[in-house]
Amino acid sequence: MKITEVRVFPVEGGGRLKAYATLVFDNAFIVRDLKIILGDSGLFVSMPSRRRKDGTFRDIVHPLNSDMRTELEQQVVGEYNKIAEQ
Repeated sequence: MKITEVRVFPVEGGGRLKAYATLVFDNAFIVRDLKIILGDSGLFVSMPSRRRKDGTFRDIVHPLNSDMRTELEQQVVGEYNKIAEQ
């Protein structure tokens, strides 16, 4: 499964939240509402999540291995950096 499209939507005045992102896989499957967050060691991507009854959050979708997480973060943060430079 390959990431075929990355769209980034910057957030102004969001504090540590810098943008939302949407990914398209194989031109056939879309995942919305990933968050690009400025953490203590730089930007990272937070997966879409839902609040549970006990107040904790659980990811709705997430990569199953570190290689996919690395590829996903590189593409999303890379696209964010392109937009931020403009």
